[in-house]
Amino acid sequence: MLAEIVSIGEELLSGDSDIVDTNSIYITKELRGTGVRVVYKTTVGDDEQRITDVIRLALSRVDVIITTGGLGPTVDDMTRQGVANAVGRKLVLHQELLDDIAAKFVKFGSRMTDNNRMQAMIPEGAIPIHNPVGTAPGFIVEHEGKVILSVPGVPREMKYLVEHSVIPYLKEKAGASGVIKNRVLRTAGIGESLIDEKIGDLEKLTNPVVGLAAHAGQTDIRIAARAATEAEADTLIAEVEAEIRRRMGSFIYGTDKEPLEHAFITALQKANQRVAILEAGTDGLLRRRIEAEPGGSALLISAEALPSVEALRASNGLDTNLNFKELAESAAAALWKKVGTGLAIAIVTDEAGTGIGLTDGKEMRSRTYAYGGHQVEAPEWASAWGMSMGWHLLTKAEVTPPERSS
Repeated sequence: MLAEIVSIGEELLSGDSDIVDTNSIYITKELRGTGVRVVYKTTVGDDEQRITDVIRLALSRVDVIITTGGLGPTVDDMTRQGVANAVGRKLVLHQELLDDIAAKFVKFGSRMTDNNRMQAMIPEGAIPIHNPVGTAPGFIVEHEGKVILSVPGVPREMKYLVEHSVIPYLKEKAGASGVIKNRVLRTAGIGESLIDEKIGDLEKLTNPVVGLAAHAGQTDIRIAARAATEAEADTLIAEVEAEIRRRMGSFIYGTDKEPLEHAFITALQKANQRVAILEAGTDGLLRRRIEAEPGGSALLISAEALPSVEALRASNGLDTNLNFKELAESAAAALWKKVGTGLAIAIVTDEAGTGIGLTDGKEMRSRTYAYGGHQVEAPEWASAWGMSMGWHLLTKAEVTPPERSS
């Protein structure tokens, strides 16, 4: 079954950095074990007509709609009416829900106002969802083979009702053993577009579904399979994973949540090597990423961070005419000559571009990236590529020429 999550609330559209829709992320994760796949996520403000329109659209394209928010007692809580409008039903008072809300106010020692009665109004024929951890009940509307499940937006209440009501209902609806399983293959040393060239045909599969997720300096290949049982899903994933590994080869450094830092440190340990780092313009990010991983600090020969590329040129007496590639290579060579062992990685970055140089005293590898204007992700990108290049050199994995930025 396909699902859409509709997050309702004007605050979610305000642009306030303190308000983030974590509810839809939580619900998506919880649905993995139900055989229900989320294919749309929509956010809509507190407007009755817009809520109605969004739910009608969802009914036209998915089997399951889960709404969060808009079930409070105030004028701007319009989810109940929006759902009722979308399915052509009226709101009716559900006495059992009203009694439950009233009992909560007695327990709280508070007076229940008239507007709280609205929380007991649900679309005619809907199945009520009692809320033991709050005053806003939810409801389930079954309509022409589709289903709408509405839960509060308060995260604590939403999580409780999803766990105790929504998931059990959907498991019964989809089949108790229906599952969705995921497998993530983590790559290093290759960009998203080159991965797509190698496995683009697999990205057109419908089950399992194969997709790419690009991060700063690293790309994930995600495989998601739907099946009646976990064993069947595992089999589907294994077949596609084997083919991806055959095509991608040594570019895959790990799986699921394994960080690049761990792969790099493991490669250093297996090769009985240590690393020296010189960074200019990154605020020492590569050093911090390595030190944050268990055992990382012990593998650092030295780590120096300079505030800018200009400071690097001045402190090392480097030619001001060197481009980023030449600058990074020269800095890496000088660093290795200074320490005389292990790996030496030099990263230089500013608003004009980034250069990465790496050497083990025998072989020099480098990469550059040019862009216009300020690039806030440059330090993260450069530190990831520094570790990626080091991992490839230590494991003698295949490398590719750098991709040109657009």
